[in-house]
Order: sequence, then structure tokens, then C-alpha cells
Amino acid sequence: MAAPEHDNSGVRFPPPLLYVLGLVIGWLLERRYPLASLPRNVALGAGIVLIVSGLAVARAGARTIWKASSSIIPMRPTTAIVSDGPYALTRNPMYLGMVFIYIGIAFLIRSPWALVLLPLVVLGVDRLVIAKEERYLRGKFGETYVNYCSRVRRWI
Repeated sequence: MAAPEHDNSGVRFPPPLLYVLGLVIGWLLERRYPLASLPRNVALGAGIVLIVSGLAVARAGARTIWKASSSIIPMRPTTAIVSDGPYALTRNPMYLGMVFIYIGIAFLIRSPWALVLLPLVVLGVDRLVIAKEERYLRGKFGETYVNYCSRVRRWI
């Protein structure tokens, strides 16, 4: 039996789009109003390390959810509260991983503007995505989710 259509967080767009939007705007600003950036070799090394680290964190989060037979797509129903693996340390390891990836890409494209915009991107993810997801999870799982939130921080 299919889940009811309203059994989801209410997020209507893929959350990575917010990160992409911040990077594109930062890149465009950098082309128009350049800021000082890290030396190319430092930016390359740091960028690669951050991207690989972010991919590892995000993948660990996704694998843990898949192992619980739930979905990483916020437009689909959540079937379980996952609290092990990276979810024992942060309620949002995939979004946290995307922050590392974002910073790494900002270094690779040598765009300090993208870094300046990162707090707005994180705020957008927090308000437009995470707030809706948490409201949905509180409504669906009640005390189980509230107790989990009291033990584990939203980001880090």
C-alpha cells in the first residue's frame, strides 16, 4: 500500500540546489568583484580534502538511512528514525557533508564570495529544509524523535 501523498516533510525542491545556488552566485560575484583568494596549490589541496571528506560524511549518512530502509529524499515518506552511525553525532550528516563539499568547491573555483555566502546558504537549508523536516518528524514519530533531538545536535 502506498503512503499517503502528504506523508513527507513538505520540502518541494532538492536541498542540494541551495548549495549549488550559493556557489553559482559566489562564482558570478567573484568574476565581477574579485576578492583575494588562497594560492592555487593551497586551494587545490584543501579543496580536494574537503570535498572527499564531505562526500564521505554525506555517503555515511545516506548509507545509514538506506540500511534502515528509509529514504534520503525529503519529498518521500520517512519510515524510521535513524540514530546510529553518523546520526549519533549530528541529526544532519548529509547536509553537513554538503557544507564541506561546498567549501571545497569554493576553494577549487577560488571564490571567496562563495565562502561569504555560506552562512546564508546554511540559514536557507536550516529554515527552508531542516525546519520542515523536523516538524514532519516530530509529528510522525512524536516522543521518539523529541528524545533523539535532545541527545543529538542539529549540525555538530
